[in-house]
Amino acid sequence: MKFQIKRIRLMILATLILSTGPVRAWWSGGHGILTQAAMQALPKDEVPAFFHQADKAVAHYVFDPDIAKNRGTQYLRNAEHSEHYMDIELLKGEEIPKGRYDLIRLCAKLDVKPESVGFVPYAIAEWTQRLAVALAEHRKWPDNSYIQQKCLVYAGFIAHYAQDQCQPLHTTIHFNGRAKSDGSSSHSGIHEKVDALIEYLDLKASDLAKDQKIEPIKGDLMEAILSQLQASHALVDKVYELEADLPNPRSENAGQRLKAESQAVIDFVDERTRESVRFTASLYLTAWQQSSSIRFESWLDRAALD
Repeated sequence: MKFQIKRIRLMILATLILSTGPVRAWWSGGHGILTQAAMQALPKDEVPAFFHQADKAVAHYVFDPDIAKNRGTQYLRNAEHSEHYMDIELLKGEEIPKGRYDLIRLCAKLDVKPESVGFVPYAIAEWTQRLAVALAEHRKWPDNSYIQQKCLVYAGFIAHYAQDQCQPLHTTIHFNGRAKSDGSSSHSGIHEKVDALIEYLDLKASDLAKDQKIEPIKGDLMEAILSQLQASHALVDKVYELEADLPNPRSENAGQRLKAESQAVIDFVDERTRESVRFTASLYLTAWQQSSSIRFESWLDRAALD
């Protein structure tokens, strides 16, 4: 009897922890589906074989940025949390800077905390260029399995942040209900409802990858990322227009009812998920293209070190 009571208490505690945790963009399974689709959508003759064959590995690593927001790792959690969003309204109409530290200086000027604004476009750009460096190493040492594995880990991080940015509620102060007059969240639950849609509609990676035209980013990487950020932000009002049709993620048969009752929501999910896949894959292709022009100092000799 005591054991049963203790078990019930633990279950209640776990439920409370989960229900008050940080907001995620797309549920973990959704991130996995989008990432596998992005890997499958890559033009196979334009990236290394080890890379395009590793969709399941990269889908494994895409969870890691959310896992890092663990209450047991205080300093990591604090640093990681703001990598997943940018609340554009807090910049008060100022142009978004291309550099992370330029944003921090702008925040000081506007008297707003940088961690309140968020850093997602910089996370995307920085991890994309980490992958470019790792792929440049692969070009030089193509049989080095450590380098290959590193590329796949970096690809998982890119996918996570890119897909977060494509979820409109990660670009706004209205991330979980319309913000109150003091700027605080109303915690309406809309964010979780949107996050759940990929899994409740039982979307398949192969379908999301089909007929995708993947091209590397032309021009400045950060300009393209910020353009994608603004496009996502422009859909915030659309999300709220659909709010009444979003199913409760904890209700039974939510996916089946959604398919039968709201074509507008389905169309929204189709556009956002396919764009998430295209954007993620384009970043991979961009990293591979950039890697061809990266050169290393003479002291770096992976063949000797590994």
